[in-house]
Amino acid sequence: MTEDFKVKADEVLRRTVGSTPGVPGVIAGVTDEHRTLYLSAEGVRRVDGAEPVTTDSPVALLSTTKAITATAALRLVEQGRLDLDAPASRYAPDLGRLRVLAGFDQVGEPILRPPASQITTRQLLTHSSGLGYEYFNADYARLVGEQRQPPIATSTRAALDTPLLFDPGARWEYGSGIDWVGRVVEGVTGQRLSEVLDREVLSPLGITTMTFAPGPEQRRALVGTHLRTQEGDLVPLDVEPPTSPEVESGGHGLYGTVGDYLRFIRMWLNDGVGDHGRVLEAETVRDAVRQHLPDHVEVTPFRSAIPTATNDGEFYPGVRKSWSLAFMINQEATPTGRPAGTQGWAGLANLYYWIDRENGIGGFWATQVLPFIDPASYGGFLEFERAAYDALVRTPDRR
Repeated sequence: MTEDFKVKADEVLRRTVGSTPGVPGVIAGVTDEHRTLYLSAEGVRRVDGAEPVTTDSPVALLSTTKAITATAALRLVEQGRLDLDAPASRYAPDLGRLRVLAGFDQVGEPILRPPASQITTRQLLTHSSGLGYEYFNADYARLVGEQRQPPIATSTRAALDTPLLFDPGARWEYGSGIDWVGRVVEGVTGQRLSEVLDREVLSPLGITTMTFAPGPEQRRALVGTHLRTQEGDLVPLDVEPPTSPEVESGGHGLYGTVGDYLRFIRMWLNDGVGDHGRVLEAETVRDAVRQHLPDHVEVTPFRSAIPTATNDGEFYPGVRKSWSLAFMINQEATPTGRPAGTQGWAGLANLYYWIDRENGIGGFWATQVLPFIDPASYGGFLEFERAAYDALVRTPDRR
């Protein structure tokens, strides 16, 4: 069955790169609980060059970083050092200074009020803390556009000091909560986030190349980031990774390879056991992947506030979605084949992944194209996911 999938998956990658509009390059892989079943690459690193993208080419992982940071937080919970329901300002005091944005006055100054309650780490993990992103929220975009607020991509302390959009726990809004979880992890341990990730998560997975600050060799090998213009053309953006970020952004800052991310996915499929050792206890995994948002709070569609960064969109329209402690959960089966309860998420430059513990498979799709939910890249991912289920799950013996 894996050979049948390889033929179909290779064709999806070729079509995604070669169609009009296409993408410069794509790297994609699928794993089960034990091993990588498929890993391949197609296309070029930059649209204005001829160097091929390979399975070893590192990419900006962007928001697929979030689940790795969440995993480090869960390790601290296991060690009895982090209480998810205590005020998160106990561990990251600056979080206690944030106020709720109640609007703007006549001269455009933000109107702020105290929050009704203190933010917990659980709310940060589930995107119910009141924090948002300028990409998806017009008020945040206004603060950035008027230069009152540094963009989140600057990885600075000031970029995290955004007002809240609502009282903690009131609803769901995708945002910088897990960047703050990184600060919580640092507050608990007294170490930089990269040190904690290396020790608690990456080392037991056998991952040595994920980093917040790529070295010269990794920089040369990075897949280039591109912007799709309104005319459909692809323009290289020449985004330089930070050499020494002020904040190691737990929500978006890692660089790494698709093959290494498959190791991370495999650990979640395998009840917390990584390729080189246990990361999480099985009980922790089972609790983490259940729904942690209240029933009345649902994941909502994206609305673009910065069109060059993201399109409007929604994952699997009409399918109810919630949030676990590290991932989005589809609460109903999807047209591509995911059963209810599958975990997954994405990254702004059209990276997508899923973790299906029921069927024991997961996959990762990586391009480096803006804006988010690009029809060519996202459409290719959906084809790739559907092909995986057709060949590896909807058969009597997927192995």
